[in-house]
Amino acid sequence: MDNLTNYHSHCDFCDGKAPMEDFFREAVEEHFTAFGITSHSPVPIKSTSNMKRENMNAYLTEFGRIKKEYGNRLECFSGLEIDYLSRFFGPSTSYFQELPLDFRIGSIHFLPDHTGHIRDIDLKPDEFAATVKEYFNGDAEGIVKLYADQVISMVDAGGIDFVGHCDKISYSASFMIPGLFDTGWFNDLMENFFGEIAKSGIMLEVNTKHFSGWGTFFPNERWFPLMKSLGIKIVVNSDAHEPGLINSGRPEAIEALKKAGYDTVMELHRNRKQGRQKSPGTTVPELQSGKGDSDPRPQPWQGCALTN
Repeated sequence: MDNLTNYHSHCDFCDGKAPMEDFFREAVEEHFTAFGITSHSPVPIKSTSNMKRENMNAYLTEFGRIKKEYGNRLECFSGLEIDYLSRFFGPSTSYFQELPLDFRIGSIHFLPDHTGHIRDIDLKPDEFAATVKEYFNGDAEGIVKLYADQVISMVDAGGIDFVGHCDKISYSASFMIPGLFDTGWFNDLMENFFGEIAKSGIMLEVNTKHFSGWGTFFPNERWFPLMKSLGIKIVVNSDAHEPGLINSGRPEAIEALKKAGYDTVMELHRNRKQGRQKSPGTTVPELQSGKGDSDPRPQPWQGCALTN
């Protein structure tokens, strides 16, 4: 299968289940062409999922070592999945912008409750329901709207390459709001939501992490035709926390995107030359030989043709 790239994965510097090197080794064994590691960013609140700020140098150093070892077999990229908490803390702040990263994901995992305290809302449906009832007055509709507002605020602030799992909250909220996806207010909200993202020009991730277990992508497949009509560019990622899952759900996502009319996905590459045309207006890069320790900075994200 072509289009074997992944730019969202978590190792044991955050809540991943294996050392960083295991992910790159697996990517080589599965014949990926490009792979990026993206630990959860440090945050100024208590979190068992996020990297500690004092470990950032070790994270970057370990990536540098891995790139030297694997860079002639695989394009290796360093990134972070950065939490947006407010206009005072997020991907656009100087700390994250000054880190020597190849790319940055912006995601929402936390939201302020009615008292201003930051709460983790990136939870399984039963845990999400308990959190909404305890800290958000049981207002599932309100928290979905707040989530959408926070994503748009993050996009407006800039500093990211793409948005991670942009409507994940909808899945959990649907267990509290029967028929959520058919309600007028929700569809209006999401149409405006995707419209604002389209205006920004920032890419969206199609996150396949839970497809095998929950049968859904984030964003939900129902929105793919709208995203296509709005010209939103897509990156397909597994959000893997285990090396063996780096390709989980990807073939199914590619097929769903094709069905919605997409003929390209966005990929990040270095050490590439422009290759043969696979579809009108789309160039599929071909890997050049080169050593990992002399890689140039990544080129801009490229639209690459969808293949089987």
